[in-house]
Amino acid sequence: MSSHLKIAIIGDYNFTYNSHQATNLAIDHSGRFLETDINYYWLKINEAAQLNKDQLEEFDGIWFAPGPFTNPFFVHGIIRTLARLSVPTLITGEAYRSFIDMLVNTYQLNPNGEKLISDNLVDGNSFERILITPHSKQLIHLYENHSNVELTSSRYSLYPQLIQMLTEEYVDIEAYNQFEDPEIITLKKHEFFLVCSFCPQISSTRELPHPLIYTFIKACQLKPAQH
Repeated sequence: MSSHLKIAIIGDYNFTYNSHQATNLAIDHSGRFLETDINYYWLKINEAAQLNKDQLEEFDGIWFAPGPFTNPFFVHGIIRTLARLSVPTLITGEAYRSFIDMLVNTYQLNPNGEKLISDNLVDGNSFERILITPHSKQLIHLYENHSNVELTSSRYSLYPQLIQMLTEEYVDIEAYNQFEDPEIITLKKHEFFLVCSFCPQISSTRELPHPLIYTFIKACQLKPAQH
């Protein structure tokens, strides 16, 4: 582990987006909380698409930030590459659906071409309150001292058959929302690969860093240094 963590934030940064400003602040909150120095770098979608596996492995952690994305064509490929790395990875916001689409396409889970994932159920560019119900032991522990009310600008409903196929081999469901849709999922057989469609960074504060984010930073601290 290096004395300074090096984290890549993949996304098309725009200072007018609350979720993008909150991403920077949330990293600072967790850095102070864990008393660790963090250097973070925003990589545009087209820049991240040009990096190879070895270049991405040089980071201690990778955060796929919320959209919108100027080049959504590259998003699936980037996420597919990230899933094959040993780097701790956090995905928040619209890329939740891209992650699911990537799994469906990679493992051919939709041979009949059915619509297995809804469109975004949040209207416009507004944020919607959702209630998180932790499902796994780890998430129950993380949310013990944190509100289960989160803010999201993206919410998706998954077809029950798709949920069954995904959980059999590829993901674990860590938490549901009040609509009984998976809200936080993790990739099986990966040390840390967490995906949520809401924006935990929005509710992170200096006094109370969001538990998902400081858990991500803790995982970055444990990543072996690259030589």
